[in-house]
Amino acid sequence: MKNYSYIGISLIILVFGIIFIPKIIDRISDNEIVKADRLNKTTNKKRTKTDVPLVYLEIDGERKKAPQFSFVNQDGDTVTNKDYAGKVYVAEFFFTTCPTICPIMNKNLVEIQNEFEDASNFGIASFSIDPEHDTPEVLTEYAAKYGITDPDWNLLTGDREKIYQVANKGFGIYAGEDASVAGGFAHQGWFALVDQEGYIRSRADDFGNPIIYYRGSVERNKSVTGDQEEPQIEILIEDINNLL
Repeated sequence: MKNYSYIGISLIILVFGIIFIPKIIDRISDNEIVKADRLNKTTNKKRTKTDVPLVYLEIDGERKKAPQFSFVNQDGDTVTNKDYAGKVYVAEFFFTTCPTICPIMNKNLVEIQNEFEDASNFGIASFSIDPEHDTPEVLTEYAAKYGITDPDWNLLTGDREKIYQVANKGFGIYAGEDASVAGGFAHQGWFALVDQEGYIRSRADDFGNPIIYYRGSVERNKSVTGDQEEPQIEILIEDINNLL
C-alpha cells in the first residue's frame, strides 16, 4: 500500500510540474510576479493589483465622444479639444468664487495631478462656468492658490453660452446660473474621463452599467457613514492608470 501511495504522490507532483511550473516561469519572465504596489509600465506610477476593464458610454448604439471646444486658458493661449488628442484627460466644470464643492473638486484634482506628474500623456480640462469673472488673470491666481502646476492642466474661459453647451449638451453635466444657490451658479460635481481617442469612458457598476461620471465633490479620503456618498477619486486614479 505504501508503494501505491508513493506512486500517487509522485504522479501529483509530476502533473503539477507539467502544468504549473511553465506558467510560473512565464510569469516571472514577463515580470508579472511582483509586489501588489507594482509600477505602471507607462507612467512608472504605483498602480493597483487588479485592473478593472473600462466601458464606453453608448447612446443609440454609438460610442459617445467628448465634445469639441475652443477656449482660452490661464496663460491666455487658445486651447481646443485637439490639444488633448492622444492624451487621457479629466474634464470638470467649476468657478473660482464657488464656496461649496469646487474647492473639494480641485483639491482632488491636484492630488490626481500629483499622481501623474510624470505622465506626458495625461491632462486636465477645467471649464469655468462664470467666464465673465474668471478671466485668464483670475485663473492664473487660482492656479497658484491651489498648486496647479501641470502644463497639461488648462483652466478654460470664454463665451458663456458655448461653455454651457459643452457642459449640458456635450458632456451631459449640468451647469447654469441659479441665484438661489450659494455663489449664484449651479453645477454637478462630476469628473468625466476621456480616453486617447476622445471617447468618454468609465468602469461599470455591479449590474454592468457604466457609472458614466466620477464623483469629484467628495474628499478623497473621507470616511463615510450612513447615507453619505462615497469618494470615487481612488477608482478614478485606477481607471486613468488602466487607460494609460
